Amino acid sequence: MKLGANSVLFGGYNMEAAFKYIAMAGYDGIEVSAIDGMSEHLVLDRWQEIAPEIKRLSAEYDLELLAMEQPSQDPDKMETAFQAAAEIGIPIINCGPGGKSDDEDSLQASIDALGNLSILAEKYDVTLCVKAHVGASIYNTPTTLKALEAISSPAFGLDMDPSHIYRADENPVEAISAVVDRIKHVHIRDCKGRQHGPGTPENQANGRGDIDLVGYIRVLHENGYTGPLNLEVIGAKEYSLEQCCTIAAETRGHIQACLQACGAR
Repeated sequence: MKLGANSVLFGGYNMEAAFKYIAMAGYDGIEVSAIDGMSEHLVLDRWQEIAPEIKRLSAEYDLELLAMEQPSQDPDKMETAFQAAAEIGIPIINCGPGGKSDDEDSLQASIDALGNLSILAEKYDVTLCVKAHVGASIYNTPTTLKALEAISSPAFGLDMDPSHIYRADENPVEAISAVVDRIKHVHIRDCKGRQHGPGTPENQANGRGDIDLVGYIRVLHENGYTGPLNLEVIGAKEYSLEQCCTIAAETRGHIQACLQACGAR
């Protein structure tokens, strides 16, 4: 598995700071944030001027470009994201499912939109991933399976996030088995409790919360998963650089220990 961190953790700082400190914490790669309002990293409206800088930072800090997070399903915005990813060399674009929970029409609309976007992703030779998200149309294992059954494109995969599955009142370790053959990306973080949000940034650091992440990573390894394992911490835009670095480094150590415990490293 390739260990990375989403640059949104350093959303209050410039992109070079994110690359520098994620590399310093010992990660293998980075997920570049294209999340409006949470960062000013990969701003899609001017991606052509930013692309060379991302390539330079990747080379300078020896961080593999593992993924991009762009939550919108707007077709025009997503095509721009695909264009940027293809040019920069980012293989995976992660988005949210949209819609609302326990509404069949909303779920079908999300599945239709994701299916169309997957066909567009094929054109650019990139992979679109979506994750179950608390409050959205796809929010637990049953709704995830409906999407996976409906979308057969080779350019579509699952972004498995244990914190959302946990907050959907499921056991993430047990939930993996039903979907593992379609997982192409993992957003990883911890959380305390099963409330709607993931909690404070420090409690999203692996090992701070209630999720059995050792067991979760073990099941991924036992099922042959070798893709990205990207820390995604939101809400730290106003945090000091020291706080962001602490979260990144603490999680990197925890993930390394998990991998060693299950024989993956």
